[in-house]
Amino acid sequence: MEEKTLRQKLAEVLTDKQVAEKLVLTRELMARYKCAIYEAETKFRVLNEIFSVQNERNPIESIKTRLKSPESIAEKLLRRGLPVTPETIERELHDVAGIRVICSFLDDIYMLADCITGQDDVTLIQTKDYIKNPKENGYRSLHLIIEIPIFLYGETRNMKVEIQLRTITMESWADLEHKLRYKKNLSEDTQAQIARQLADCAELCNVLDRKMLEVKSKVNGAALPADA
Repeated sequence: MEEKTLRQKLAEVLTDKQVAEKLVLTRELMARYKCAIYEAETKFRVLNEIFSVQNERNPIESIKTRLKSPESIAEKLLRRGLPVTPETIERELHDVAGIRVICSFLDDIYMLADCITGQDDVTLIQTKDYIKNPKENGYRSLHLIIEIPIFLYGETRNMKVEIQLRTITMESWADLEHKLRYKKNLSEDTQAQIARQLADCAELCNVLDRKMLEVKSKVNGAALPADA
């Protein structure tokens, strides 16, 4: 008998009665993740508001939020050979709830990261700095996994949220890279050429970010931060 494909396994999981019942329980878990997104987003909006009053500018250009779909969650767990249960989701997955914070300048990223992780009710679980250590394809962003409390009726629950902080330039590159890289019907040679060109574009974006930070520092009469 041929080995079942991931798609077939996923279809079985999503139609199996017992797992369907567990997914009903998962609705409550997903609601908690959504509440965690609200909490984290509010923290960033408060920081942005206070910073605008004290410094007459906003370090945050925009905030995007994302909650993984049950199908995406199930597929990820199955790829790792794990059962699709609320307990496994909460224990094994750190990116069910996500927030992307688009910043004006490079130094805003680290300033906001320090501010959010320095709050008493926020626990930093993991940091991945793809700005100082870009991915091979050129991707840059600062990723944080934090644990944040949500206050429910009669209880408090700590929930994990993935936070991505990046500049406008990094966001533009990532959006365009995703659209261009996954075009179908391209030869391997063409795909390799596109990958190299996208990596070159990422480096140009990095140069632009650092040049803009240099201009900002001159305007403000401040020295460049050590990380720049």
